[in-house]
Formats: sequence, C-alpha cells, structure tokens
Amino acid sequence: GRWPWKDWHFPPIDAPQTPQNDATSMFGLSYERLIVMIGFTFLLMLSGLSQRTLVSRGDDSWGLASAAKAKANVRSACSNVKDFVVSIRRELHRVPEVMYNEEETSAIIQKHLDSLNIDYTSGWGVNTKTDRIPGPGGYGVVAQIGTGRAPTVLLRADIDALPITEQTAKEFKSTHPGKMHACGHDGHTSMLLGAAAVLNSMDLDGTVKLIFQPAEEGGAGGLRMIEEGVLEDEPKVQAAFGIHLWPALPSGQVGSRPGVVLAACDRFEIQISGVGGHAAMPHLTVDPLVAQSALVMSLQTIVSRRVSPLSAGVVSITKVEGGAAFNVIPEGVTIWGTIRSLTDEDLAFLKSSVESMSHDVSKSHGCNATVTWSPDAYPATVNDLGLWENVGSKVAAEVSDTKEVVPVKPTMGAEDFSFLAKGVPANFYLLGQGSKTGVTDWGLHHPRFDIDEDVLVKGVELHVRSALEGIKRLKEVAGGEL
Repeated sequence: GRWPWKDWHFPPIDAPQTPQNDATSMFGLSYERLIVMIGFTFLLMLSGLSQRTLVSRGDDSWGLASAAKAKANVRSACSNVKDFVVSIRRELHRVPEVMYNEEETSAIIQKHLDSLNIDYTSGWGVNTKTDRIPGPGGYGVVAQIGTGRAPTVLLRADIDALPITEQTAKEFKSTHPGKMHACGHDGHTSMLLGAAAVLNSMDLDGTVKLIFQPAEEGGAGGLRMIEEGVLEDEPKVQAAFGIHLWPALPSGQVGSRPGVVLAACDRFEIQISGVGGHAAMPHLTVDPLVAQSALVMSLQTIVSRRVSPLSAGVVSITKVEGGAAFNVIPEGVTIWGTIRSLTDEDLAFLKSSVESMSHDVSKSHGCNATVTWSPDAYPATVNDLGLWENVGSKVAAEVSDTKEVVPVKPTMGAEDFSFLAKGVPANFYLLGQGSKTGVTDWGLHHPRFDIDEDVLVKGVELHVRSALEGIKRLKEVAGGEL
C-alpha cells in the first residue's frame, strides 16, 4: 500500500501501562504515537501544497470515509487540473494534423506523459491501407496506470484533425494551413491527459489503459490498434469508455443512451464511364453526365422506397466531378457519397442497393459503373446495456450539471470507437459544450467550431469516475455479466 506504517501496531490508548508502552507525552499519548501523528499530518500538508489529491483505497469506492467525501475529492482533483488541460488543448489546437500524420501531436502527448511519470508505449496505429489512405501512421500512444493486473478498463481519446481551413479569431488558432481541429479532438486528448494526471495520484485497485488513437476521421485508427493487440495485451481490457464533445447539448450536460448511440457508416466512390465527344453531336457519344444525373436521383429512392419506414437510413451524395469545357461531353464522371444506418445489417443492405442501382442505371444509359468503398466500414457504436445500467448512466448523471443523463436519440454521425465497443463492453458519452452564445455552438466539422473550455474538467471527471466505477464493477462481478 501507499502508507508504509499501515501495518504498524500500537496498544490502545486505554491499555494498561507496561514497560514497553509507559513512556507518554504531555498529551497522554505514547511518544511513538505522537511522532507518527505529527509525521502523518506533515505529509498531508505537503500533499495539499502540491495540489495533488491522494485517494487511499479502503472499503468504499475510492477508499474515503463516505461516498459524499469521495465524490467531493474526485471533483476537486479534476478541477485542480483545469489550467493544465486548457493549456494542452491550446497547444494541440495550434498544430492540427490529419489522420496517419499526427507526428507532432504524438510528441506532445508523450511529453506530457513523461512529465507525469506515466509509463506508455508508442508506435501504435500503423497505416496498413497506404494504397488508399496517405500517411504512415504509427503515432498512437498507450499509457498504463495502476496495478498492472485485472480488472482493466480502457479510456480512449482520438487525436487527429480535419482538412479544414479555420475561420476563428483565436490567438491559438491553427498554424497549419488547411488543417483544423474542428471536431474537438484537441479537447478529447487534453481531457484524457488530465484524467491521467488525476488517476496517477490515486491508489487504483486495478489497471487503467489510456489510448491516444490516431486516424478516427475515416482512417479506422481504432481498428488498427485492435489488430495490433491493444485489447488483448496483458492485462486484457474488460471495459472501455469514450467521450465526444457535443455542441448540440448545453454546456455541462452529459447525454447518452443504452444501445445504439451512433450510426454505422461507409463511404463510396462511383465512376461512370461513357464515350465523350463534341457537345454539338451528342448522338455520337454515350453521355455519362446524363447517367450520373439519373443515378443521383435514383439513389434517393433507396431510403424512401426500399428501407422500412420504421428503420433509419441515409444515402447522401456529397461530391460530383466531371467535364472540363462547355462544349465537350466528358468520357467519365465520378460521384462520392456516404451511407449510414443504425445497424450493421441495414448498412449491408444499403451497400448492396447502391451497388446494384449504380450498375443498373448506368447500364440503362449505355454506360458502365465501378463502385469503390472505404477500406473499413465503421460499425454502429453501441452502449453495452449492463455496463450502462451499472456504471455509465450513474457516472454520467453524477457529472452532468442537471444530475441526470440527457436521453439523446441515436445520431447518424459515426465513430470508430465502435470497433472497441464490438470487442469489449463499452459506453460512449456526449459531453455538452453548446454555450448558445454564438461561439461554441457551431456544429462539428464547421470552420468556426470552438470548444467551451470550461467543460473540459467535466470530461476529466467523466473519465476518472468511469475508470474507478468500472474497476469497482468488474471486481464485483468477477468475470460475470456487467
């Protein structure tokens, strides 16, 4: 244990005096007792001066005398790291890096873990799809705190940015042209580093793995880390937790739900090939633009006419490219888009429908179609019901300003935390940061997106409480159902 004198034994205060214990101080206590009490008080004073909240294990959740005191100490410890977390967020915001190219970001994370004396390994998340996605990868980091033995919970943050030109006026705005942290990953990373600082000050009754994951924005960096063994390496992960900052919720509120939280997702590229020629002589061509126009309209009937009205689905065309001159019918046209669904089965149906319709409509116009999909479709993000009932919902309610979980509806956004959630029981939180002041309520992926930095300590607390309650629950069930 942390305290070396916990096994020392002294006679009770009212014990009869013996030659071994008859030396007493002016306070009526043995000199040994008095010395230990003075030393203990001095250590606690040093602890307070260093602003570290030390939590000693005992009979309750966090080793404190009462649940109320435990909650207050955890909240206080998380509040103490606010400046640390905000400074890291701004440091990361200045240097956004897109998926599989997060070299400087990874170095910053490792620097702060070094300053906290936390063990970690680097080189995670190597890009195995370089023929489709640029960048070497390998910039993921996995830190570990605790006993090094089960029970083991995982906390995750994504670290990559987006190819967006920032339009804010912040003094710490992006210094990398055409790149921006427009999805809050700088906040996610700083919150997890804050949680690392707090958890590292505690005596844990298990192990917490903290993963800083690259390539969430379409690169399936989470899947790469799973393939590399992040869940199976000893001690094996038994539960996982993640957070996303959420402008659609008021600042300080925590939303989520049991079951499906975020959609399954895939993206496609359709190349339609015809025969080009002079625009004045279309009868001598096979016009791919006409086929493309018909296909875009036809694809909209998949959801409206092929998917049950009681199910949810999205087929969106987001980019069309073809032609270079007003008087030339091009050889080909390319269409890009995405499909979304709340189940993996419905996603597979949407995918097959896009495939068949692309070929059939193109063929009816005398053209050919080639459909290419992303290297890794994202499954739906599903909150494990048992973990949610016994851990996630309680933690979220405790941290939320409203003292209750906002019961959000599933969203068609997607997350590669979903790969972790398929591997182990997992819970995913949406942390409200919409201030409604016109500053931090811009949507995700918007060039004016910004973070309400006051909520970052809420994210730290969500992580810390999830880890502590997760370990506690895993010990209670001892390998049984969560």
